[in-house]
Amino acid sequence: MEKKDIEEMRARVGCVALLEREGFAIDRKESTSRAVKFRRDDDIIIVIHDDRGWFDARSDAKGDVFALASHLRGIGFTEALTMVGHLVAFQPTAPTWEKPLYQTQMVAPITDRWNHRKRPWRASATWNYLRQIRALPRQVISAAIDADVLREGPYGSMWAKHVDEAGAIIGWEERGPDWRGFSTGGAKALFRFGMNDARRVCVTEAAIDALSLAAIEQTKPNTLYVSTGGGWSPLTAQALETLASGEGTWLVAATDNNVQGEVFADRLRQTADYANCDFSRLRPRCEDWNEELKERRERGELPHTREAASRVKLPPA
Repeated sequence: MEKKDIEEMRARVGCVALLEREGFAIDRKESTSRAVKFRRDDDIIIVIHDDRGWFDARSDAKGDVFALASHLRGIGFTEALTMVGHLVAFQPTAPTWEKPLYQTQMVAPITDRWNHRKRPWRASATWNYLRQIRALPRQVISAAIDADVLREGPYGSMWAKHVDEAGAIIGWEERGPDWRGFSTGGAKALFRFGMNDARRVCVTEAAIDALSLAAIEQTKPNTLYVSTGGGWSPLTAQALETLASGEGTWLVAATDNNVQGEVFADRLRQTADYANCDFSRLRPRCEDWNEELKERRERGELPHTREAASRVKLPPA
């Protein structure tokens, strides 16, 4: 096949068409305008570059539509050409990501949008979301507010700050009762809570999990709780490498207790090996640390839950 024919096929067949034909479905809740997530059982493929590129969330695999065909079927390039060629006239029925109406408007700079939002306060919508739905103790919420890493998002959601290595804000995780995402126009690096010069660095996949682990551990001294925001961007990798290279650093992979969490943990293990620092794996008994926190709270295993229970007056027998 001529090179120009291959290029024409690449231009006419997107990754979404191939994924739909292979039984994948879009995960709208966890998709953004720049990264559309598709799932098939435990497989997760993220489509990027306006349907022209992709990467596997659980491995280092990535590439164009031909590489995707090879990855999904375990076939060579010649067979991938044939597979993609059969999709030239195929129109995917799965809806591609459509930008919400507000995203088509002009977006203010990251710093301005962050500073425009208020810090959560006692009984605010975000405070209630974190306390009632996420079961975070008030001590941890207050400490995070004092550290200026949280903001009130729309509709009772939480914004959790991501900063670069100089401490400047570059984006934020967005989590709410009915929404999860990342700041439009922002960049992922690390959410940080705790001692910036700490030797023990616990790496989670979400800011909620970082705060939940801090609550479970009663915010251990000399510990920095961080979140990658569910991604592994070049900025995230660089930030983790910098932390791991600190003298006496102990890198703890506190990622989720699932396949994706194990992939992230393995990457962290490689980072620790490269930096020649201590490493350990810390798994929640549940799938993630927030679910773990909720279970422990229900069982009254945490000091702040026992104290609250002791103040409840039992009715007379």
